Amino acid sequence: MAKNSTIFVCAECGATSPRWLGRCPSCGKFNTMAEEAVKETGPAAKSRGAVYSAPHAKKLSAVTFERYDRTGSGISEFDNVLGGGIVAGSLVLLGGDPGIGKSTLLTQIAAHLSLKHRVLYFSAEESCSQVKMRAERLHLDCEDFLIVNDTCIDNLEGELDGVEFCIIDSIQAVYTDDLSSSAGSVGQVRECATKLMRIAKSRGITFFIVGHVTKEGALAGPKVLEHIMDTVLYFEGENQENYRILRAVKNRFGNVSEVGVFEMTGEGIVAVTDYSGIFLSESRGQEAGCAVTPAQTGNRCMNVEIQTLISKTSFGQPRRMPLGIDYNKLVLLLAVLEKRCSLPFYSFDVYINVMGGIKLSEPACDLAVCAALASAHRDEPIDKFTAIFGEVGLTGEVRAVQYAEKRVQECVKMGFKRVILPAKNMKSVAKYADKINIVPVLYVNSMIKNLFKGQS
Repeated sequence: MAKNSTIFVCAECGATSPRWLGRCPSCGKFNTMAEEAVKETGPAAKSRGAVYSAPHAKKLSAVTFERYDRTGSGISEFDNVLGGGIVAGSLVLLGGDPGIGKSTLLTQIAAHLSLKHRVLYFSAEESCSQVKMRAERLHLDCEDFLIVNDTCIDNLEGELDGVEFCIIDSIQAVYTDDLSSSAGSVGQVRECATKLMRIAKSRGITFFIVGHVTKEGALAGPKVLEHIMDTVLYFEGENQENYRILRAVKNRFGNVSEVGVFEMTGEGIVAVTDYSGIFLSESRGQEAGCAVTPAQTGNRCMNVEIQTLISKTSFGQPRRMPLGIDYNKLVLLLAVLEKRCSLPFYSFDVYINVMGGIKLSEPACDLAVCAALASAHRDEPIDKFTAIFGEVGLTGEVRAVQYAEKRVQECVKMGFKRVILPAKNMKSVAKYADKINIVPVLYVNSMIKNLFKGQS
């Protein structure tokens, strides 16, 4: 007879304890220990009497290099975020808010893959008729599309004969009989993810796993869920807007800073390749406080507009409200402008927004933020065909950045007429001097003088 035991698992970090604790000893969070009933069955119990043979160590030089063949998903932006396509035998976790389009995106990918591969859609939240209704609404060819409506992950292995791609929708809705706790608990999510990893690595099946997010925007469940996955993607955007952003936060087979842009239409989710209408406003150059910077995200470069608004503070402590830019970075740049450029902001509330919901974390956007702040302070607009990039130091110097040539090339392609950049990057971009006006600067105050030359 199986022996039942009870343990307490932290909902934040997954740490276990034989008794209840008010504070988790691992992550230090309070009231996160939840009781889990563990039934001692499954692989651990079956192999209790078996002899375990440990793998033998070998030299790294003797290890053969394994080539990862990639398969196209049918959506170019999705392939770019994955690093060039879907890797066989990998686990891809897709998280996002409810109604953001996770199931729609994976249904489109599954329909495209089913034309040449055997695909199984394991639906734990929707019935088969609901999935078929969505496929017909999207006008997808689902003649060889396999679907099963079940919530027990143990029944999945019997359906995987010949399957190359499998979609689990969602990991919080499935359970395993090895645990007696309810679906979605910390123990169930961890055990189900571990089983899927074992199947993926042993049988070479690629799993796309849908994950719910908490109200803070993080993936629900223990952190071990993200550790197990090969790729973790976040689907972001507002339900009231048509545009969605797919961001990779972990990728063992590609760049983790890749970003994909999609548009939600009546025909489904469509990849967006022209970003000018999303990250650049039509009214730029008419109002003060706007600057454009060529931002490098992964392997691509896109021009992004930074908008700034300053207003007289009504209280003793002025507000700093950045969206898309780190708060500490904004405070640092404000201090540089006050000390090195004599632009006082101590009596103004400062608001910054990056168009399209893009998050700029690279230091190359520092100079554009300073330009937008200076434009808002002087109440003078910046020419709409001017792009700015560069890193700003505490001494007010403009430091060189990476991918300068690629950034200038993107500005030329988008029709910009002037680019302000660090003087130390001038050598690498000199070949574009006949296509665009290149203005090298050494200090932030030099940038402001060149930016508003001939203006009051």
